[in-house]
Amino acid sequence: MTISGSMQVALDEATEAWGIKVERVEIKDVRLPVQLQRAMAAEAEASREARAKIIASEGEQKASRALREASEIIGDSPAALQLRYLQTLNTISAEKNSTIVFPLPIDLLTFFMRKQE
Repeated sequence: MTISGSMQVALDEATEAWGIKVERVEIKDVRLPVQLQRAMAAEAEASREARAKIIASEGEQKASRALREASEIIGDSPAALQLRYLQTLNTISAEKNSTIVFPLPIDLLTFFMRKQE
């Protein structure tokens, strides 16, 4: 039952003895106490924050799945890994860094170590 319905029933009971019938009850303005307004606002904010956390965690899950799939694809192809490495170097060089460290593959180092022996 709605608030206006409850009010109409109460008014009908009170006015029936006088022969008056209330046909319609409308609520036009509701003024809530400030403390109740604050409580409702805090509840709404908590609800929004909870939804935002759920959306963010779902996004993280999708991103981690995509990264896992990409790593599996790149791991299967040494050429893809090399291309990704070069793409990363290109991205780093686009920024205004003064020093770039180039990690060398271990295979290359073992080649030079054998030559020295």
